[in-house]
Amino acid sequence: MKEKVVLAYSGGLDTTALIPWLKENFDYEVICCCVDCGQGNELDGLDERAKLSGASKLYIENIIDEFCDDYIMPCVQAGAVYEHKYLLGTSMARPGIAKKLVEIARKEGASAICHGATGKGNDQIRFELGIKALAPDLKIIAPWRMTDVWTMQSREDEIAFCQAHGINLPFDASHSYSRDRNLWHISHEGLELENPAQSPNYDDLLVLGVTPQKAPDKETEVSITFEAGVPKTLNGKAMKVSEIITELNKLGGENGIGIIDIVENRVVGMKSRGVYETPGGTILMEAHDQLEELILDRDTMETKKKLGSQFAQIVYEGKWFTPLREAIQAFVESTQQYVTGEVKFKLYKGNIIKAGTTSPYSLYSESLASFTTGDLYDHHDADGFITLFGLPLKVRAMKMAEVKNANK
Repeated sequence: MKEKVVLAYSGGLDTTALIPWLKENFDYEVICCCVDCGQGNELDGLDERAKLSGASKLYIENIIDEFCDDYIMPCVQAGAVYEHKYLLGTSMARPGIAKKLVEIARKEGASAICHGATGKGNDQIRFELGIKALAPDLKIIAPWRMTDVWTMQSREDEIAFCQAHGINLPFDASHSYSRDRNLWHISHEGLELENPAQSPNYDDLLVLGVTPQKAPDKETEVSITFEAGVPKTLNGKAMKVSEIITELNKLGGENGIGIIDIVENRVVGMKSRGVYETPGGTILMEAHDQLEELILDRDTMETKKKLGSQFAQIVYEGKWFTPLREAIQAFVESTQQYVTGEVKFKLYKGNIIKAGTTSPYSLYSESLASFTTGDLYDHHDADGFITLFGLPLKVRAMKMAEVKNANK
């Protein structure tokens, strides 16, 4: 009986070419697994294509709700943003995909898992760290790093390889943007984006929305309610998190929200330039932050901000299945107990404009914050506070003056 390998299958040219390549070079029975994180119509025709290419079986595993509840929301609640801009769309999906690949490998009794991530990118790290953490006994096959066996270097090479194996596929050799899509975002790399001096060709590039310049010249009003840090309703309608993100993608895309152009530092040590569209995610994170402003005390917010940045780096580096991620997430979850309330805002030409936030747990006191004197705040108390708060500065200044005078 042949050994089985589970192939992380997207249906694209790379992973389609991998099916006959794995059979030819390793004599594996190839079982394809496509993990649906919200790729939409990219999944059309996958079953026929996988079977045509020689796979014995194809699993299409829908984890959209799990992706939203178990991966997206912890990052939203943590305020996890990598290098001030990237909302981790690809990074968050990879641990969920790795987990599902392991589940299918166990179910099928496979001895190996194969992925088509390149040897220069982050995804090879994310997939493999996830697999190692969950199934250290499984072999991992990374063809793009096996240059002695994987000799194809271009789309033309891959198409010719498929055709030589009797596989005629609806792909051409023309180069296009390298994209990754799921419910949270879509990323774009390649072509003019490889030169940071060039402006993105947004007319050809954008998929989920339009630029702010092409957005309607009118405001779109939105309201979201949260309970314990989780969105529950959108514009008064109760929805699952996945449904809220889907609708926010539509509203955000129409209004030019969530387009970023970033040169980021990859885990492998190089810089890469990409454009990310995250319309719904940008709105959801802003709404969550807006609510936390009212509810969290200063010290908790400061600590959470630092840990959120660290959480983003952990996720970006593929370290989801680690004690540190679990520990930081536990802290974040403890801060979400009272993050309940309603957030209102207006979308307008790439902007998210506040329109009012309310919460039964708000720490904002109008009587304290106003310029009039309230019962809880005596202006005279500030005298002693400033004296003690500024004491180290005063002592240092006195000491420096003493030394300066002594040296005259």
